[in-house]
Amino acid sequence: MKFRLLVPAAALIILVFQTSGCSSGPEKKQGSGDAKHPFQVVQWELSDPEMLNPLITTDATADLVLKQMFQALLEIDYKTLQLTPVLAEGRPVVEKTSKGGVNLTFRIRDEAKWDDGSPVTAKDVEFTLKAVFNPQVNNPAVKETMDFISDIQLYPQDPKKLTIMCDTAYFLLEAGCGGFQIMPEYFYDPKGLMKKYTVRELMKSGAKYAKDAAIQEFAADMSSEKRLRDKNFISGSGPYKLDSWTTQKQVVLKKKETFWGDALAEKVPYLGAFPDKICYRTINDMTSAVTALKSGDLDVMYSIKPKDFVALTQNEAFKAKFNTYTPPQLAYYFIGMNCKSKLLRSKLTRQALTCLTDVDKIIQTVYYGLATRANGPVPPSEKKNYNPLPPYPFDPSKAKALLAEDGWKDTDGDGILDKVIDGERCPFKITFTINAGNDIRKAIGLLFMEEARKAGIEVTLVEQELNTYFSNLKKHHVELFISAWLSTPTGNDLKQIWHSEAAVSGGNNFANFTNPTCDSLLDAARVEMDEDKRGALMRKMQEVVHEEAPFIFLLSPTERIAISKKFTNAEPSVMRPGVNPAAFKLAAGKE
Repeated sequence: MKFRLLVPAAALIILVFQTSGCSSGPEKKQGSGDAKHPFQVVQWELSDPEMLNPLITTDATADLVLKQMFQALLEIDYKTLQLTPVLAEGRPVVEKTSKGGVNLTFRIRDEAKWDDGSPVTAKDVEFTLKAVFNPQVNNPAVKETMDFISDIQLYPQDPKKLTIMCDTAYFLLEAGCGGFQIMPEYFYDPKGLMKKYTVRELMKSGAKYAKDAAIQEFAADMSSEKRLRDKNFISGSGPYKLDSWTTQKQVVLKKKETFWGDALAEKVPYLGAFPDKICYRTINDMTSAVTALKSGDLDVMYSIKPKDFVALTQNEAFKAKFNTYTPPQLAYYFIGMNCKSKLLRSKLTRQALTCLTDVDKIIQTVYYGLATRANGPVPPSEKKNYNPLPPYPFDPSKAKALLAEDGWKDTDGDGILDKVIDGERCPFKITFTINAGNDIRKAIGLLFMEEARKAGIEVTLVEQELNTYFSNLKKHHVELFISAWLSTPTGNDLKQIWHSEAAVSGGNNFANFTNPTCDSLLDAARVEMDEDKRGALMRKMQEVVHEEAPFIFLLSPTERIAISKKFTNAEPSVMRPGVNPAAFKLAAGKE
């Protein structure tokens, strides 16, 4: 399954709560689903989704919204954390081929329908794969997560049946082959531009078709503004459709009048979708968000600042209206170091910066103890893959020794270290980029900046508006930065973050970390089906990452959630963001 970038908070803006489309609060009674009083859930988000096109985005906020609009053959159940059939009527039949490949055969539910009432068929799955592998569609991170697929077989006698073919083994084949969101061919390719191409052609030699007019026209349409955010040009098989999107205010989803999954919801709980509307309310300033929560303008909030969360749990008036939860997060936060920056090329320098980071202090003073220390890219829950390497200690003396060993000295007495790099004497002055409006990340940056100053390093903290920050991350135009990666409970493919192939503009290897040993270990682990052997490869990979230190691994926080007591069936999950608003039901007496 794919890793998702945990999109940070955007810049501070003035928020007007009385926006059209969705509202919540004690003065606005929520009904049980009638037209006059629609049953709606207002959920807080730090930022708008990047876009609403599952073919292109890897944005975490977009993922939350898209999950309500689009569906995959298989999804991870929020409660059981196991793969569950959604569009597929069951788990696939898995067969090994004589040439070492693997075939997975699915059958789509007879009940599954698109918005125009036509059935979801195997041709839609085929089309989605063609769209993914279109060489002109700018989605390198998505392509990387599906590069194990080589072809698809359809069955004319049964339009609901399909076999996804993989030339090589892959340890996440079932989740990977069944976990991508399916798009309707009739809606996204009305001209039939992709019909003449095969999945195998595009997967194996897509570059030779890059100049085809049909390829270019389709790619241009898929990346057009209308396909990214216009409700009239976005359509999936899920229970909700886009109702409105007011930039930097809210995205409103409306329940379809005829959703095919309603008749199966009792049998397949994952298909249950009960609110008439789900409103994703963007509030970029965390203090304003908590104020909105306390006043009833929000029904759901997660990732509440630790200090505020502790205060809310001690507020009797708040506790009377909201339940609070702290499930673990399947995520780790880190300070990334751009390994292509001439100041950060050396692993000794990167190790030194790691030793200047007081992670324990961050956990206690910034997170109020609501986090555990992270030591690498694999969570302890992946028991066979996890390597319990000792994290770098906070040790300023060791950091200074490493810097001296790497040639850093204060040769001109100005209090700032310098070093000759590529024939030029360079002072150790570096930028640390964070997203504006995020007090937690700013606090971490300031703590790091102070320790770096004591060691002779001048750090400039740069706060950028969210879209600018995210764009610079994707282009790898940063030196030091804070971000987070979240994972799934069914296992994770680290290639898209740690492989050299992802160290390109648009790729998710934001640190530009390139290491042949790491690459070979990742490549071998992806096709190793024996869990013990794969675990050994992954543990070695973590040793390489630990030694090279492209990330300063910080912590894995607990989630901090508040949910209005007017809802039932609202239990938290370790799946980000810890809530599934589509499953909420109104509590008795709240109609």
